[in-house]
Amino acid sequence: MRIRIEEAAAHAGHEVEIHGWLYHRRSSGSIHFLLVRDGSGVMQCVMTKQEVPVASFALADGLTQESSIIVRGRVREDRRAPGGHELAVTGLDVVHLAEPYPITPKEHGVEFLMDHRHLWLRSRRQHAIMRIRAELIQACTSFLDGRGFLRMDAPILTPASVEGTTTLFETPYFDLGSAYLTQSGQLYNEAAAMAFGQVYCLGPTFRAEKSKTRRHLTEFWMLEPEAAYMTLDEYMVLAEEMVTAAVDQVLERRRTELAVLERDTAALERVRPPFPRISYDDALDRLNEADKSLPWGEDFGAEQETVISAQFDRPVFVHHYPATCKAFYMQPAEDRPDVVLSADLLAPEGYGEIIGGGQRIHDLTLLEQRLREHHLPSDVYRWYLDLRRYGSVPHSGFGLGIERTVAWICGIEHIREAIPFPRLLNRLYP
Repeated sequence: MRIRIEEAAAHAGHEVEIHGWLYHRRSSGSIHFLLVRDGSGVMQCVMTKQEVPVASFALADGLTQESSIIVRGRVREDRRAPGGHELAVTGLDVVHLAEPYPITPKEHGVEFLMDHRHLWLRSRRQHAIMRIRAELIQACTSFLDGRGFLRMDAPILTPASVEGTTTLFETPYFDLGSAYLTQSGQLYNEAAAMAFGQVYCLGPTFRAEKSKTRRHLTEFWMLEPEAAYMTLDEYMVLAEEMVTAAVDQVLERRRTELAVLERDTAALERVRPPFPRISYDDALDRLNEADKSLPWGEDFGAEQETVISAQFDRPVFVHHYPATCKAFYMQPAEDRPDVVLSADLLAPEGYGEIIGGGQRIHDLTLLEQRLREHHLPSDVYRWYLDLRRYGSVPHSGFGLGIERTVAWICGIEHIREAIPFPRLLNRLYP
């Protein structure tokens, strides 16, 4: 019977077959210890000279790292083995004998590992990060599904900017001029929310920012819920409940992976709602007290976000930013039009903004005015303005950056490890 390694415990005492790759091999005279991986886990396979044909034992002696193999044998419990079970091998087939593998147990530089990202993904650390990434996405989408949100995927090619024309990737589009890789699915989400009430999209987004910081990618994934009639306060409650549910699920299902990463889970267990909420003005005062002053009206950078978040033991919302540092579509506060009904969620431990969002302008005249102030062509946004002509209502939404959230939950230094194949200012390979 063919099984996956993660199913081994359910087959203790049975004869099974595992299809995988050789992760590591060591020999001791008449015994081979083969660590085999199959994508679901790693299993120790013990081959003794007396229990297998002579040819099979000799075959194992010549195995190279990452050779693809099929091993047969009996599953037995062994608490010392990875996963608590091992395989007493009775047979071995070699599917492909690998060439000398470039990634070895020795230390490799970052650039070397990034050049070999297609192979680096096979390592235990990268397995752990990718499984946590998948768990995070599943947890967030299940949370939204359970709240009645409908998934409505937004287009990647768009005719207009969402947040700023200086960070757009442009491409020719047949006879229609230029198209742009999307910065966000938000504008289309707003149209979908007016049709279905509450929706979300999940997909890649693109920013042509010439930034080399550990928090930036040129291609990254965003989860973006949007809901009609949702206020700023309701958005913050939804966001904190979703983040808490996702962290709880990772803690419940991915303890092994967090241990591989040596993540301090106590920091994640403190993620409980309600999250602290401070205004932009309050945040500015805190920066001044920390000798990190910033002129009113400027957005926070990584340094400022780190100083602010360091004062809390869980994610913190910063709300009511100046209109000058937010996108054209943000709704002004009724009692103070120089600030908008926006809120960013900053992760603790110096990981910065993982969520950005707020309430959208629902008044047609004001939105037209904002487009003029930002020098954006109204004809391209005609369909977006239509949403304010036909049944406009107050509405809100936000975007959660998948990679930044993964980096925080995993406790990893650089965002490049939080996505299978990172795209950076200086990297488009592999």
